[in-house]
Amino acid sequence: MRKSWLLCVALGTLAWSQAAPGTPPPAQPRQAQGSPMERPEAPPPPADTSASVPANAPVLTIEGVCAPQPKAAPAAKGTTARPAAKTPATDCKTIITKADFEKLGKALAPNLTAQQKKQLASVLPRFIAMSSQARKQGLDKTPAYEETLKFAKMQILSNELQRSLQEQAAKISPEDIANYYKEHSETFQQYNLDRLFVPRTKQESDAKEEDKDKGEKLTEEQQKAKEAAEKAKSDAAEQEMTQLAETLRARAAAGEDFVKLQKEAFQAAGMKIESPTVTLNKVRRSGLPPAHASVFDLKPGAVSQVINDAGGHYIYKVESEDVPPLDQVKEEIHNTLQNQRMRDSMDKVNSSFKVDQNEAYFGPPGPAGPGRGMMPPPRMPNPRMAPSPTAPAPKPN
Repeated sequence: MRKSWLLCVALGTLAWSQAAPGTPPPAQPRQAQGSPMERPEAPPPPADTSASVPANAPVLTIEGVCAPQPKAAPAAKGTTARPAAKTPATDCKTIITKADFEKLGKALAPNLTAQQKKQLASVLPRFIAMSSQARKQGLDKTPAYEETLKFAKMQILSNELQRSLQEQAAKISPEDIANYYKEHSETFQQYNLDRLFVPRTKQESDAKEEDKDKGEKLTEEQQKAKEAAEKAKSDAAEQEMTQLAETLRARAAAGEDFVKLQKEAFQAAGMKIESPTVTLNKVRRSGLPPAHASVFDLKPGAVSQVINDAGGHYIYKVESEDVPPLDQVKEEIHNTLQNQRMRDSMDKVNSSFKVDQNEAYFGPPGPAGPGRGMMPPPRMPNPRMAPSPTAPAPKPN
């Protein structure tokens, strides 16, 4: 984990105080309407000249705030220490050089962008001025300050540990990558598939839906009879679609086009949306539901049996399969190994301690209470995941 969160905290802490409470933001001028050809082009960003600035050159000069003064040397024996002369506030000045600014920026975010530099430069003088006033008022000597500082140090050290563990986890040799590729070649196997989706049941027409909404009053016996008739009709429709799936599967195995068969399936089901995408390219074993995994055991050219699940009926044809070369998946393997090592390191840290909470004070612990480890990161969608069976087919350009 990088340290950019520190910069986010630094840039966001004083944002609330930079606008007057209760004052609405000034209205932004409305952009002129018209075609893109009529709108003025945005000016190009200014050239970055920061590299030409010497390291000892001032980049921020804050007038009215005195730079911290060094402590006076202790007086010699037999003499009386004279208090240091105070600099008038009007003559106070704090100068931050390029070297000082970049040292701070690197500590907050190692890869500081030009925009972040500007943001940091906009809040840093305010931090310096306010902290100077706080010290003059003795706020750095209060118990609350000491406790807050103690907690902030723990946060920073925790972040430093995670950053260090992340750097160690990223040190993966080419041999480790090659061995992982060899041992997990099945993981990278890619399949080009055709998929036919047959809805489980038919979609009722709008006229029938309107009849349902008329709200006619029925006796209890009439209502039961009506529900039984509707269920029988629904069961018959499901059975009809199941039989259709088997018929379409046989036609697909005989070589008929999947796009044509898909359109027939949706027409038979009364679907009013576009037919779903038939072609699935570069699908890995993790890209289909576990119940569909038998598809990957087929040889190229083979058509699967009908796979039934709660979503409907699915028929697959394997067009081709291959394993991408190591160079194409090298970065993916590196990230996988890095994440695994990072998880192992964090698990080791989290399992190194136990916590005994006083439930009379805190109440019963929750499912992710102290000592039970960190909450796992949210699962991100797989960019190679096959589209939903009901996803509309992309329109041709």
